[in-house]
Amino acid sequence: MGGAVLLVTAVPAEADAVRAGLVGDAVTVAPVGVVPAAAAAGTARLIALAEAAGRPYRAVLSAGIGGGFPGRAPVGSLVVATRSVAADLGAESPDGFLTLDELGFGATAAPADPALLEVLRGGLPHAVTGAVLTLGTVTGTAATTLALLARHPDAVAEAMEGYGVAVAAAGAGLPFAELRAVSNPVGPRDRSAWRIGDAFAALTAAATVLGKELAD
Repeated sequence: MGGAVLLVTAVPAEADAVRAGLVGDAVTVAPVGVVPAAAAAGTARLIALAEAAGRPYRAVLSAGIGGGFPGRAPVGSLVVATRSVAADLGAESPDGFLTLDELGFGATAAPADPALLEVLRGGLPHAVTGAVLTLGTVTGTAATTLALLARHPDAVAEAMEGYGVAVAAAGAGLPFAELRAVSNPVGPRDRSAWRIGDAFAALTAAATVLGKELAD
């Protein structure tokens, strides 16, 4: 299948880390903004511009750094999402949190495209796989961590853009997947425990592999 893969990050520093490892022109990298709404709008705009120029993308990949749930995705590791979950979209109720599905407003989770997921798993065999939660507010307490894991037992990491990018990709009929490098543990906020440099290095190493895998 022709066309490049669109890889979007939240911020320019993440995009630079990915570009540092890429070889060839199979992947186009662009930062689109932080949080789901900005990511969705920015991704949709890039997809539309490429289509208008007669150079449509063949798939969309959300990538960047994120938090890893302790005991599941350690700092410095890579995470390949089996699904991207809108973990804080819904409603509170006396009986607990109600998801988009339960409210009848749409799907809470966007599953990764099977073929694209296979490529990522094959190229990055040591990556942790599982659900990546998309949150508008970064988790900073033990209580919130436990609540998220109770609602999403398969969660391995959290970030702020994946579900938004997935919505944009779905609107254009394009395959989607999400890749994260873990910069910090999910839980009580502790900046001293963050290893952003290690996460950027992991992104660069992953890009070196993916540039070749996605060229096929």
